[in-house]
Amino acid sequence: MSGTRTTAKKAGSTDGAYDGFTEEERDAMKSRAKELKATSRRGPRAAADAEAEVLAKIAEMAEADRALAERVHAVVRSAAPGLAPKLWYGMPAYARDGKVVCFFQSAQKFKSRYATLGFNDPALLDDGTMWPTAFALTEWTPAGEERIAALVAQAAG
Repeated sequence: MSGTRTTAKKAGSTDGAYDGFTEEERDAMKSRAKELKATSRRGPRAAADAEAEVLAKIAEMAEADRALAERVHAVVRSAAPGLAPKLWYGMPAYARDGKVVCFFQSAQKFKSRYATLGFNDPALLDDGTMWPTAFALTEWTPAGEERIAALVAQAAG
């Protein structure tokens, strides 16, 4: 050995570029780590603190996403008051017994062309052998609000 060191290219990369997590994905993971740490330190005001954090995260969003997120938050709190607001990977989410049932993902989160209302496994949306678990949100309409309220109410049980 000559004493000099060289670095190897990442596996699967032909041009030497790293094809792992994006900056946005790393930020989401860091957010989740902070959320878990904060949750472990919370006391009796946990619910109020969690809702304040969700509202603060919504307030940070770009105008179009913020308008959608505010409406989603209002509908979830109305249609499923038993779901607790919380942050989940830096996104507004709503949980039952600590498990996230649904969440709002802004278009900016992962540089997507639309915001998303998503549902996780605890959501009670089962319908046969296949059903949607995420919905693109491009604008707020009365018909969309009714559908979201019905989905959230069903998901919450």
